[in-house]
Amino acid sequence: MEILIIGKTGQLGSLLIKDALAWGHKVFAPSRQELDITNMDDFLDIMKTYKPEIVINTAAFHNVPLCEVEPIKAFHLNCLAVKKMAEISQDYNSWFVSFSTDYVFGGEKRTPYKESDIPNPLQIYGLSKLAGEYAALSYENSIIIRTCGLYGMQGASSKGGNFVDNRIKDSKQNKKIEISNDQTVSPTYSGDLSIAVLQLIAHPSKKKGIYHLVNEGYCTWYEFTKEIFKLTGINREVIPVDRKGKTGDMRRPLFSALKNENARKIGIVLPNWKEGLHDYIEKKYVEGYNENCYR
Repeated sequence: MEILIIGKTGQLGSLLIKDALAWGHKVFAPSRQELDITNMDDFLDIMKTYKPEIVINTAAFHNVPLCEVEPIKAFHLNCLAVKKMAEISQDYNSWFVSFSTDYVFGGEKRTPYKESDIPNPLQIYGLSKLAGEYAALSYENSIIIRTCGLYGMQGASSKGGNFVDNRIKDSKQNKKIEISNDQTVSPTYSGDLSIAVLQLIAHPSKKKGIYHLVNEGYCTWYEFTKEIFKLTGINREVIPVDRKGKTGDMRRPLFSALKNENARKIGIVLPNWKEGLHDYIEKKYVEGYNENCYR
């Protein structure tokens, strides 16, 4: 297939490019200088030039606290730009795939959320991503993939790195580390997510709608940190902290683990979160990550 991937330097986009090429797909991956997703003339020019079968948008404004401060930017990137890309993709008879978040849910359920569960976002980030879901799904060729707790080889530039790497850095500077034990999530390795995305877009039974793609199972960030240190042999005291799901006045869902029902029906399931974490640490810290070829 011919695939346009937006967000080539991100945690997911960078792996999607490598994996898609390894699978034999033809990939177009414009830089930020070539494609500003808030400028639809840029996107239209790209579509006219390449006419891809699939458009995969991994770009977003996902700094959760900053979305509270810059709500207009959040809605512009996470909703309005997504809507226009979905619309133009349909005009070119291309599938449009974009990513959403566990933060569209409020955390009241206390069991993993299915695709059919009713959203209830608690903050601007979740609101803007949910609005983007509705906007994209008003077009027939759109797929929304919700994921949770994403970490990958490239880190997350907008967040100062990913959770795993930051905890390992913390361990070098502190003998005791305080970690939230009030939020339960489904931490997801972008290497596993990338393969699942490619399986989904290649599947003959794929259809418009929402898919939850996360590493199976769930844990708190405290439990995740304990597993990181166990796998890396780091001996540090990890202290569980109950922040009641808040960062200042901003609320986070206390339980936002996701359940994959729709992709599972067509045979697409990610490994357990412990397997994903083991794979990530093995590749990055044991084998040694090479950004040009890590598999």
